Amino acid sequence: MTDALLDDEARALLLQIADRAIREALAGGEPSEPDLDTIPAPLAAPGASFVTLRRGEQLRGCIGSLEAIRPLAHDVAHNAVWAAMADPRFPRVEAGEYELISLKLSVLTPAEPFLVSDRADLVAKVRPGTDGLIITSGRHRATFLPSVWEQLPDVEDFLDNLWHKAGLPMRSWPRDLTVERYRTEEFG
Repeated sequence: MTDALLDDEARALLLQIADRAIREALAGGEPSEPDLDTIPAPLAAPGASFVTLRRGEQLRGCIGSLEAIRPLAHDVAHNAVWAAMADPRFPRVEAGEYELISLKLSVLTPAEPFLVSDRADLVAKVRPGTDGLIITSGRHRATFLPSVWEQLPDVEDFLDNLWHKAGLPMRSWPRDLTVERYRTEEFG
């Protein structure tokens, strides 16, 4: 996915793809993959996405990809099914419940190395509300989408929670720590 914005038609089609994949899975069928020859080129190109499901204000599932390894339309369909059926934090979405759930898609720009020397440097350079972050240290890895800034607007809180999610000691800066950042285009 390049930095080019998706037009309204592409956004609507991605939402339809996600919705159809979930409905097919809830009905017990195998979700169909969109035909790449019949969709707009940006949706057939490799892309990374997250699918977030909410019931009211309550998170009900969120699964995604950090790297563009398959066509964006296929990535959205796959992540939609996994968000509804296989997010390990939640029970599966039930067919009757699905009508109460809102669907949001986040299409990621490619992650880029975020060259920071320590936590203070990261605090100074991160862009609240804009940057999604990926931190990696050994087998520890975690990400927060830019939308997480809505719940954690304070930079220190955002980073503390990201470190916790990764299973890293609070406020630590391991020697092998890498930080990457990305942006998203969100709609739903």
